[in-house]
Amino acid sequence: MFGLFKKKKEETPAVNIDYGLLGVDMHSHLLPGIDDGSPDAATSVSHIKKMMQLGYRKFISTPHIYPDLYPNTRETITAAHQQLMKKLKEEHIDVEVHAAAEYFIDDLFADRLVNNEQLLTLHKNLVLVEISFMQPPPNLKDVIFELIVKGYQPVLAHPERYNFYHTRKEVYERFKDQGCLLQINLLSLSGYYGKSVQDTAHYLVQHQLVDLIGTDLHHQRHLEAMQHPQLVADVQRAAEINQLLNATL
Repeated sequence: MFGLFKKKKEETPAVNIDYGLLGVDMHSHLLPGIDDGSPDAATSVSHIKKMMQLGYRKFISTPHIYPDLYPNTRETITAAHQQLMKKLKEEHIDVEVHAAAEYFIDDLFADRLVNNEQLLTLHKNLVLVEISFMQPPPNLKDVIFELIVKGYQPVLAHPERYNFYHTRKEVYERFKDQGCLLQINLLSLSGYYGKSVQDTAHYLVQHQLVDLIGTDLHHQRHLEAMQHPQLVADVQRAAEINQLLNATL
């Protein structure tokens, strides 16, 4: 009975999660139905709407081009992009969404360069590339060199997630010296992928080696994990001590 007169517990005020200082998400898997990201256009639109609420104003979606798993081409990516843009128009959502790719470096990718295939770029000459999580390709240095010779600027996706580099952190400086830009995943800063990845992401931030931060968004769980105040603070810290290029894309 006396509990009726107890003071109500004050509710914790909602925290505004805002990644507007990045503005552009340059690594995501929002194009519907062509890789391990969004399965359909309705899901893609739902993700985009939520990300806009989190401060993003432009999206560069980067489906995998990984011949053994996701043998995408310029044509399949263009078709998925058109499908998404049609759905956005139907929903009366006015937002920039561009299509690029996340290229897996292997022998077939090296052949693309030899054959002078025109690559899909993030912006101007920026090409997003990834490598195996098991071990680096033996020809990685040569492929990076060839990309630069062809006039491209390689952007290495989530270098902090390649565990074999965690005990050889000098390699990150070498990538930069070779002409690579480094893109870390937003959620790496929070420990989403594990403590070692988190430590390495913060190492890259502290040593001013980070050029871009991408969500690498695949699904709803990533969106939920992004909504943490400390992660926003980590991104702000990264932007303070690194010359992030997101807003220039």
